[in-house]
Amino acid sequence: MKRLNFFDQLLRIAAVVSVALLGACSTTQIQDYARETPVLELRDYFNGALDAYGIFTDRSGKVVKRFTVVMNCTWTGDTGVLDEAFTYSDGTTQRRIWHLTRHANGRYSGQADDVVGRAEGQQSGNAFNWTYTLALPLDGRVIEVQFDDWMYLMNDKVMLNKAAMRKWGVGLGDVTLSFFKR
Repeated sequence: MKRLNFFDQLLRIAAVVSVALLGACSTTQIQDYARETPVLELRDYFNGALDAYGIFTDRSGKVVKRFTVVMNCTWTGDTGVLDEAFTYSDGTTQRRIWHLTRHANGRYSGQADDVVGRAEGQQSGNAFNWTYTLALPLDGRVIEVQFDDWMYLMNDKVMLNKAAMRKWGVGLGDVTLSFFKR
């Protein structure tokens, strides 16, 4: 067996580390779910009444807040309204009304009063991913945080949702939800 010299060993180690780092930097793409079923059609799932149950976890994974959401959703052609009524574990309430537009190739855009600019997303297979900036009230002021929001249709009644929340690229925590269609 041939012994590697120090330089060859260093090159091999560098190659292994490079491959590991590149793998760690890769991100999930919506097309990764193209063959997953059941196929999600947002206009079908978010139509009518839904209930959702969720938690917000901080960056350490500790549950900071629990909440429920009652949703009433309607569509007229390619335009949808998702009316969400939140009730938080501390007794506070909030309402968000999304106005969604369906575009070609499974793409969607959305707006709500507390969304800065437009949310942009795409559906593929059983998944939907969208990104947006949300203006969140915090200790008497408002901060803008970015969401990378992923939804996965489990069956015709249940969808799971996980959203990563960031500020300046730094992870603040995650929001996890279970949607139940009535």
